[in-house]
Amino acid sequence: MSYELEKKRKSAGGQVGMGLALGAGIGAAVGVATGEVAVWLSVGIAVGLALGVGISAKSRRKDKVQPPDKPE
Repeated sequence: MSYELEKKRKSAGGQVGMGLALGAGIGAAVGVATGEVAVWLSVGIAVGLALGVGISAKSRRKDKVQPPDKPE
């Protein structure tokens, strides 16, 4: 596997992991504040996972080759 491809693959996993960590942290904080830790931790993880995957997909789409410009 080429270096660039491996680098992209690792950064995509990092974005998902970052989303999970942030979601879990925010969910735990809201859960402690409301007294429903299990519910809010689950919601935070789900939202963090969705955001991490979305950010990862956006960065992969950005890295794809752009089509040539239209002729004038």
